[in-house]
Amino acid sequence: MDTKLQKRLQQLRETIGYHARKYHEENAPEISDEAYDALLYEAIRLEEELTGASTSGVADGARADDAFAKVTHKVRQWSFDNIFSEKELRDWDTRIKKWLREADLDDSVVSYMAEHKIDGLKLIIEYESGQLVRCSTRGDGKVGEDVTHSASTISTLPAQLLEPVDLICVGEVWLSKQEFKRINKERAAAGESLFANPRNAAAGSLRQLDAAITARRNLSLTVYDIDALEVHDTCVIPPTTQQAELTLLGELGLPISTHTKECRSIADIGQFYNDVIDKRDSFAFSIDGVVLKVNDIEQQRALGFTAKGPRYGMAYKLPAEQTTTVVEGITLQVGRTGKITPVAELRPVLIAGSTVSRATLHNEDFIADLDVRVGDTVIIQKAGDIIPEVLEVVMSLRPDKTKRYKFPKTVIGCGGDGAIERIAGEAAHRCVSLDSDQLRRQRLYYFVSKGAFNIDGVGPRIIDQLLDEGLITTAIDLFTLTADQLEPLESFQKTAARNVIEAIDAARTVELHRVLVALSIDGVGEETARLLADTFGTLEAIEAASQGDIAGIYGVGDTVAASVRAWLAQPKNKDFLAALTTHLTIINPDINQQAAKLTGETFVVTGTLEAFTRDEIKDIIRKAGGKISSSVSTKTNYVVVGADPGSKAATARELGVTILSESQFKSLLGL
Repeated sequence: MDTKLQKRLQQLRETIGYHARKYHEENAPEISDEAYDALLYEAIRLEEELTGASTSGVADGARADDAFAKVTHKVRQWSFDNIFSEKELRDWDTRIKKWLREADLDDSVVSYMAEHKIDGLKLIIEYESGQLVRCSTRGDGKVGEDVTHSASTISTLPAQLLEPVDLICVGEVWLSKQEFKRINKERAAAGESLFANPRNAAAGSLRQLDAAITARRNLSLTVYDIDALEVHDTCVIPPTTQQAELTLLGELGLPISTHTKECRSIADIGQFYNDVIDKRDSFAFSIDGVVLKVNDIEQQRALGFTAKGPRYGMAYKLPAEQTTTVVEGITLQVGRTGKITPVAELRPVLIAGSTVSRATLHNEDFIADLDVRVGDTVIIQKAGDIIPEVLEVVMSLRPDKTKRYKFPKTVIGCGGDGAIERIAGEAAHRCVSLDSDQLRRQRLYYFVSKGAFNIDGVGPRIIDQLLDEGLITTAIDLFTLTADQLEPLESFQKTAARNVIEAIDAARTVELHRVLVALSIDGVGEETARLLADTFGTLEAIEAASQGDIAGIYGVGDTVAASVRAWLAQPKNKDFLAALTTHLTIINPDINQQAAKLTGETFVVTGTLEAFTRDEIKDIIRKAGGKISSSVSTKTNYVVVGADPGSKAATARELGVTILSESQFKSLLGL
């Protein structure tokens, strides 16, 4: 009998006994129920293995075919940010009330609609004159997939509303736990792989090319939001609250949740949240949190959106799922910007419905603080992240003769001699040199990717081939390639070569924000790139901007601004940009032609606006070179007022600050 396994089993028994006493006798548990259950499960399995008992594995779910027509959403589909604790909830509530005060709205009466966050697949549903015309998936928020043929098989989705209105609404497609079990039972009998969880099964069912398969899966639908509504000549009254939206959806014949509550305090939210935790196993659907939305629609409009999502809504996630596994190695992952992330290589384990074998260790200090070592049993947590994180080391299960992990001074994948350095003021490390082959390849993969130049048909495989054949060394070389150079290459024929060259030629005309994304500047993703492009308008203006100018952009900040300025200041990057732009026609975003007259001017916006949302008018001011302030002072140049402007308008009059109506503001900018 394997003495190593016997020792492991004995350690497990002792550890489980310890935590059982802490829980049952001392009422002072040290690990989560989920982590305890994972240790217990391992012990049972190990006992079976040592006694010769057979065990069964867990199969992952299959994906449906990805061959659907694309749909450009008429209304941008956002995702809510997540919170995981009561403190984060209170902080969000405080921010909501602060933003409302800044908008001169009453913050003394703020209520929230609480709804179950069903773990399914988002569906955007469109009706015209009451008739169902289209169903689509969320996709990237801007473009989704047309799944009308399969969604139409959902029995609770009406083909015709009870009123002939135009409506865009949003719902969640889900599979009941009972149906999930039935489907997996049938798949097991047929020798097919099992779905990992109900959400995977719902997604795979909705995204079937054969609607008959979808129909057999008995999908369910819960509709929870209105994106657009035109009532025409009906008696329908447009809702003014989130609660009224839900009521109207039900009156129109759509399936809505019966598990909702208007919460007028943090205590109300806490009660609803705790009730969900207590009853989550009793619901027909899987649930992973509570969705909270400011109930008043006017307040929602005033709160608006950040670059990532709505300020007025939040997903209060249920306690993160945890489990235990063993660290089999620690590797260092080099990102395209040269940042280094230590990663724990794990014994594969099932968590949140998927099998994982890696978890982030964040940085050198994180490893040292937890004293993570190869061979350790660790508790890992998945809290909305794609890759889980190591939460804790189970010290009682540490093997003999383990060694503390020492962060190396060199890393394979960095350029030059592989040297790394600690970033000043941070716990993170980065490569000293960024000229390694691995980093060049990663940056080129990113350059041609969908979010950057989006060169159709040119992916990592072709980039590797072009690099290996010596046809390119930098991204600039892509734009000098000819079909004659490609045709002799393996897997290339005349048509394929021509297609690649045509795709590269098409990418020569490119939006400014895509150029910025493609440069792999640390901290500059798509949203930040758009902010830079929309604020400065041209690449030349961005190059000329100071760090303070960049940091002053709402949503950017000092760290990213310093990163942008540092990248642009390097001579080799200047040369690269100069050479690259000779091959491009850059499409600059629309900037108001009178932007110069607002440069350096400070605006305060107050009252209820009719022609703009609060975010829209602020965006216009920023694009025109102006700055936004939340309070009126002697440094304020203009105060734009809507209805019921409140004290800020009075302060402006006292200080002699120019007050503009919405029409006067439009005239100022020639709108």
